[in-house]
Amino acid sequence: MKPLRSSLEQWMVLQAVIDHGGYAHAAEILHRSQSSVSYTIAQLQKQLGVELLSIEGRKARLTEIGASLLQRARHLLNEAQALESFARALTDGWEPQLNLVVEALCPTLFILRVLQAFETANCNTRIMLRQVVLSGVEEALDNESVALAIGAGVPPGYLADPLITVEMVAVAHHEHPLHQLRRELTAQDLRHHRQVVISDSGVRKNVDAGWLDAERRWTVSTLDMAKAVVVEGFGFGWLPYHEIAPYLNTGTLRPLPLREGGTSRLPLNLIYPHDREQGPATRQLVKLLLAHSDRGGLIGPDTEHEK
Repeated sequence: MKPLRSSLEQWMVLQAVIDHGGYAHAAEILHRSQSSVSYTIAQLQKQLGVELLSIEGRKARLTEIGASLLQRARHLLNEAQALESFARALTDGWEPQLNLVVEALCPTLFILRVLQAFETANCNTRIMLRQVVLSGVEEALDNESVALAIGAGVPPGYLADPLITVEMVAVAHHEHPLHQLRRELTAQDLRHHRQVVISDSGVRKNVDAGWLDAERRWTVSTLDMAKAVVVEGFGFGWLPYHEIAPYLNTGTLRPLPLREGGTSRLPLNLIYPHDREQGPATRQLVKLLLAHSDRGGLIGPDTEHEK
């Protein structure tokens, strides 16, 4: 690698001259003498072999080459400042990365809003986000370096806070045979039609949940696939309201008129790994998750988290 002809300090001085309207003001901002600023710019131009500035009256203006080079130098200066900020954060104990495991039924928009707020407050910590289903949350907590988890139920030995409650709705396409019965439905009616369910992502327990008594069943691995099956009219299923609200609003999907069990509520909890001390980044993320959650508030019709 060839040695650099210029330094970040020289580019910082050039940036100050342009941003603050000349050598004198740049010297004040940088707490340097004006002669020192002039010498630094002269050395930079000499080392690069190009003219960066031209003097017009009492103002220093960038040449065409200077403007092009300074534009790229600004990116380098920003990256250097970010690097130093990151180093200070690590020195203060901020975690360089947080692993967050989330139950797939948790509203994506809720998570994204929280992560956006987290990044605004702390842009130096990377987030690794993984979606799991049912017992996948407990397995991740047991086997991986997980900072926090969001899941239904609390595994034995773990502490948790209530976060949000997701409303699950039994739905089918508006032309599905179940809707053609034009009456209140029972479990017996459902048994003769295809149900779509989401498989447990865990491998140790392989938990089943919800009503699973249909004679025909399609088991899929993701919420998106389950939603597609129902939207396209290939089956019925219980899906989270926040995922299907647009299809309900357009009439593509309709709630099944079940005598009982047409809707259910799934509480999701913020689960803390045991025997692991929270660092400042984890504490900040916990604070934001709880602040955005309304502490167990319902994610369903007429809520602010509706998608």
